[in-house]
Amino acid sequence: MIYSIGHGGKTVGEVEAIMAALGVSYLVDVRSSPYSKYQPDFSKKELLLKFSGAPIKYVFMGELLGGRPKDPGCYTGGHVDYEKIKEKDFYQRGIDRLEVAVSKGIKICLICSEAHPGQCHRSKLIGASLQERGHNVIHVLSDKIHLDQRSVMSEVLGRQKGLFGDSLMSRKSYG
Repeated sequence: MIYSIGHGGKTVGEVEAIMAALGVSYLVDVRSSPYSKYQPDFSKKELLLKFSGAPIKYVFMGELLGGRPKDPGCYTGGHVDYEKIKEKDFYQRGIDRLEVAVSKGIKICLICSEAHPGQCHRSKLIGASLQERGHNVIHVLSDKIHLDQRSVMSEVLGRQKGLFGDSLMSRKSYG
């Protein structure tokens, strides 16, 4: 099982407590830009300091699994095209690394900034890829509210149908 969480609206202490309660060993940062001007405690440098020597380790994987890749071939009309990202070697290497951790029995949690997984590439890109490979992804909204990947995707597909056709894309334009 793989967990995912958005830090929006939470403190680092709240995220740490949730991860500890779930038995997570690695907090995997999947943001392309691991910085937050609104929540500076969630910047890469701060998270590295916070979790160095802690039972939960921080790992940055935004260069492999981030929702805004540097590769211009991942965009269609200024929007990130998740189907294009899925075909990239860098992305496949990132998913493979997550699978290796799971195969070793390591509990991991993906972290990004969006509070709700339906608005984030954690579900529409990474969660979808992991589900296709047979993994169970649980999106943590709070210590008491968790949603499985199927539920999140049902909501996303119901909301996005017709907006971008059959392909899932970022709702934001970066062009």
